[in-house]
Amino acid sequence: MHIAIAGNIGSGKTTLTNMLAMHYGWKPHFEAVDYNPYLEDYYKDIPRWSFALEVYFLKERFKDLMQLATTAETIIQDRSIYEGVYVFTQNNYAMGNLSERDFTTYMELFEQMTSIVRYPDLMIYLRASVPHLVTNIQRRGRDYEQSMPLDYLRNLNTLYEDFIYKHYRGKVLTIEVDNLDYQHRPADFAGIIDRIDTELFGLFPSVGA
Repeated sequence: MHIAIAGNIGSGKTTLTNMLAMHYGWKPHFEAVDYNPYLEDYYKDIPRWSFALEVYFLKERFKDLMQLATTAETIIQDRSIYEGVYVFTQNNYAMGNLSERDFTTYMELFEQMTSIVRYPDLMIYLRASVPHLVTNIQRRGRDYEQSMPLDYLRNLNTLYEDFIYKHYRGKVLTIEVDNLDYQHRPADFAGIIDRIDTELFGLFPSVGA
């Protein structure tokens, strides 16, 4: 079984991935942070190297997906190939860093790749407002995230909504996380577990959940 966690930067994907992996005994899977040979050139000339950079990321994510498809274990994945394309590459295109021709070629390549694999059994979408994202980003204190423009987070949120509700064809469980603290409040985490159990196993939520 393959479970994917989707959500904007600061929505709590990694935390929930680890907690669900521990609760269910699933194997967590995180996107590899291997060196991209185009990254240095990309930051020197973004429009020139965006296509090469994005194709390399797509190739790596597809290779990752093919490996996941062969395992007998239940995998819970922090960010999938789908949001990498429909959110982050789409945002690069919207910013004018990819030409229409390059983006069309890229999307055709992505569609050919994903035509031979199946969707995750469940996509868990962590839906969060920009103020909630900012609070989480500030709390975790990663230096490279602190200067992130609010407009960037807003644009990504818009693209996530478009991705989940207009483009993605797999099974989705949306969790509104603004008023949740599943890391520190057991009742909040239990509520998420009840909803996942219902989606995956057809179990009814616990009384009072």
